[in-house]
Parts: sequence; structure tokens; C-alpha cells
Amino acid sequence: MSEPLLNVKNLRIELTTRDGVTPVIDDFSFSLSHGEAISFVGESGCGKSMTALGIMGLLPEGVGRIASGSITLSGEELTKASDKRLRNIRGNEISMIFQEPMTSLNPVYTIGEQIAEVLRAHQGLSRTAAWAKAIELLDAVRIPNPHARISDYPFQLSGGQRQRVMIAIALACEPKILIADEPTTALDVTVQAQIFDLLNDLRKQTGTAIILITHDMGAVAEMAERMIVMYAGRKAEEGPVQQVIDNAQHPYTRGLISCVPHIPETLTNERQTLKEIPGIVPSLRDFGKDRCLFASRCDNVSEKCRIKRPPETDYLNSQRVACWHTESL
Repeated sequence: MSEPLLNVKNLRIELTTRDGVTPVIDDFSFSLSHGEAISFVGESGCGKSMTALGIMGLLPEGVGRIASGSITLSGEELTKASDKRLRNIRGNEISMIFQEPMTSLNPVYTIGEQIAEVLRAHQGLSRTAAWAKAIELLDAVRIPNPHARISDYPFQLSGGQRQRVMIAIALACEPKILIADEPTTALDVTVQAQIFDLLNDLRKQTGTAIILITHDMGAVAEMAERMIVMYAGRKAEEGPVQQVIDNAQHPYTRGLISCVPHIPETLTNERQTLKEIPGIVPSLRDFGKDRCLFASRCDNVSEKCRIKRPPETDYLNSQRVACWHTESL
């Protein structure tokens, strides 16, 4: 078996808050193979984006730090890499699409200038060559009439077009890994489908591995081959997407799946009740405690859940779950 492209082992990320130092990512491990698409799933505040920022070396300076664990990219340890090396890796080997393109794109520069800047900085292209490559990238992400639109400013584009520009910037240097952090936020469902189709096509063409960060189970089923369910900075469940959706073992995973609205096969006038997971994600003050952090929201909770953290165990065919009551679910 070939070595994973990205290997994260026992990662612990800590933030310094007014209440002291707290772990926002706690003993988190996963691997990513070449060309694979995986997804981090969970509610807001569960640590999905923080994990991505840790991988990118973009934790808030003076506030966040990697306390322990390992992040290796093609065998290179990133937790010990210099700032200069990390700047070279970002964009060249690992790129990220952020949630809201309007706040990520600079409003006073044309989209062409912003794409070309990445190419000049990371690949040393001349202005002319970078501009020509930027047009090719806009065409690749299906921006109509790229020769004309390259001189547009972000405010002149629709939300879907701005997101395509962000994808073009992220893919400019043909990275090994693309992290897509809620890439379809605030986009209508038709545009969402177009963005997912685009990402899938680009992955097949370039071989880029994708980490999709989302709370949308529909997006997971559309994009990913494997999913990792996160809760309170920990891994709750992991496995092949269809297998986990069909046979979820963690009560949190089941709750997320049951929250997805669906149209019944037989339409009736009877009102359908949308299910929800009671309660909220625990406070950061509770992160890292030696117990099941989902216990206060779980219907299957026992005294053991309140006093001891459940270990990750193999369930079936590459599916892993961290729950004391797997057999009873």
C-alpha cells in the first residue's frame, strides 16, 4: 500500500482564551490519499475549519498553536516546517477555497490581477505569461468569455462566478490538495450543483485530492468518497460515505442524517415534522474533558459516557466509531 499523501496523527490544537488554554482539536487523526475526496462533517464550532487552518499553518498568531501531534505531507513534517517553507507550500502544494468569496477577493483589484499574482509569486511567471495563464484558468472554471471578464472587479460578478474565481486561484499552481471550506455557502441549489460538478471534473483532470468541509449531508454524498464526522474537536465516526449514511453507528451521525429534509415518495397534505438534534455544541470550556462530549444530547447516554471518553473502535469495513454503545444502536 502506498504512503498517504497527507497523514495527520493525534493532532491537538490549542487556543488561548480568557478562560485559559483549551484544546479545540483533541487527538484527531486521518489520512488522505492521492486524488481522494474526503469530507469533514459536523455543526459549526466542531473544529472542521480549525483543522484545515492547522494543516495550512494559518492558526491565529499568538492565540492558536499545535500543541502535539504530527502533520506530514508526502513524508515531510509540517509542524516543524519554517514559516518560509509553509508559505511555499501554501498555494503550491495545498490550496484552500474559503467560505465567502466576496470577503476573500480584494475589491480594488481585477480578478485577473488576483489570479496572476498567485502565479507570479509561486511559479515566477512574467506578467504576460501569468495573465495568459489566468485566462486559461478562468476558461477552465467555466467563466464565460474569459478574455473580457478577466478585467472585471469582484463586485461585477455573481456569487457563483466569484466562487469559480476562488477555485481558479486555488488551482492556479496545480496543488496536490485542495481544501474547500463550505464552497457553496449562500449559493442557490442550481449553482451549488454546478460548483460540485466543476470540482469533481477538475479532480479527475488534475488528480488533486480534495478535503470538503461542510455540514450538508447532500454535499457529502455528491462530492466525497469517505467522510469524517467531527464533534467538539474530536472524531465521532469515519468511513465510506454510502456505508456511513446507510449504517451510521454514532448517535450524532444519525442525528445529522435525520435532519436532512426529504420529499416523501407519496405526496400528501400531512405536515412533515423536521427532526433536530436537541441542545447545542458544548462550550470551549468543556472541550478536551475526559468524557463523551455528546452525552448531554444523546438518547443512549449512560453513566459511563459521563465519566470516560469512548475510544475509536473498528466497526465494519473501514468504518470507525467513538461510542460506548455501538452494539445497542
